[in-house]
Amino acid sequence: MIKWQNVIVNEKTTIREAMRTIDRGMLRVALVCNEKGLLLGTVTDGDIRRGLLLDLNMEDLVIRVMNSNPKTVTQKESREYCLDIMKRFELLSLPIVDEQMNLIGLETLYELSQTKVYDNPVFIMAGGFGTRLRPLTDNCPKPMLKVGDKPMLEHQIRRFSNLGFRSFYISTHYMPEKIMDYFGNGESFGVKIQYVHEEEPLGTGGALGLLPKDLPNLPIIMLNGDVLTKIDFRVLLDYHSMKGADATMCVRELDYQIPFGVVEIEGSHVTGMVEKPTYRYLVNTGIYVLSPACISSVSSNEKLDMPTLLERRISDGEKVSVYTSYDYWLDIGRIADYKKAEKDIESLF
Repeated sequence: MIKWQNVIVNEKTTIREAMRTIDRGMLRVALVCNEKGLLLGTVTDGDIRRGLLLDLNMEDLVIRVMNSNPKTVTQKESREYCLDIMKRFELLSLPIVDEQMNLIGLETLYELSQTKVYDNPVFIMAGGFGTRLRPLTDNCPKPMLKVGDKPMLEHQIRRFSNLGFRSFYISTHYMPEKIMDYFGNGESFGVKIQYVHEEEPLGTGGALGLLPKDLPNLPIIMLNGDVLTKIDFRVLLDYHSMKGADATMCVRELDYQIPFGVVEIEGSHVTGMVEKPTYRYLVNTGIYVLSPACISSVSSNEKLDMPTLLERRISDGEKVSVYTSYDYWLDIGRIADYKKAEKDIESLF
């Protein structure tokens, strides 16, 4: 991989020097920044050719030919969004900037188009009864409810497969045959699927104790089978590794506005009033990355919820990190959520 830092030039760089940078960097672009790292523009061979046709010379400053309003993205944008922007505007690269337009990275069409295969297992919890979705779940496990033309569990598996994940474990309990008959060993979906069955419900974390002991020595991604999301799980996995965490919980920001004026008091005296305040919370998405040590800490057939497991790991001195996602996410727990999913699905996959 060519480092994007190698193609940074400043506003005093000449066109000739910029051409040399583009040639050496092999990314077909130069990124023009000021001394504080603020992105001023981008320069390609095409920009330089157009400048020379306008009688500029090679010793003129690169700022005279740069694109001073380039397309950019933030770290929050998904791989699919970046690819869509590149294809729509016929771009080979996209600078990554923060909210102040400081340059922090570079996405390239070549790298985004490569599909790396990940050996990390994906563990999907699909054993719940889906009681809040009755009568839809009277004869169908919740993850097998169709959203659009596919069960939501298939949407999940295809999403992971498109990102390069091939190894899946599915935890079952309620109507397991419906899931197993549909997916089999995963061969028809281009993946490998193995099943672990809970004879009795073990909680949101207990099924980890049923996983085989010969898992690869890699973090696994674990999620609930009733979640629709466009999270880039590769980025989540990289984040987990970068933090050196025992476990990483994926969260979302939730804003909740109180519909009334809130009165603040001390004793029987009013000390302040806030009209319809908005509070911001971080909510659990039901998506985790777990280390092998975290998984092996769960005993076979142990009843355990994920919050309890994470609290236990923290008490043991292990590091549990938080990854905040801004991608689409929907927990299909109620009829209203299911109806929303059916409306959203065409624009998601």
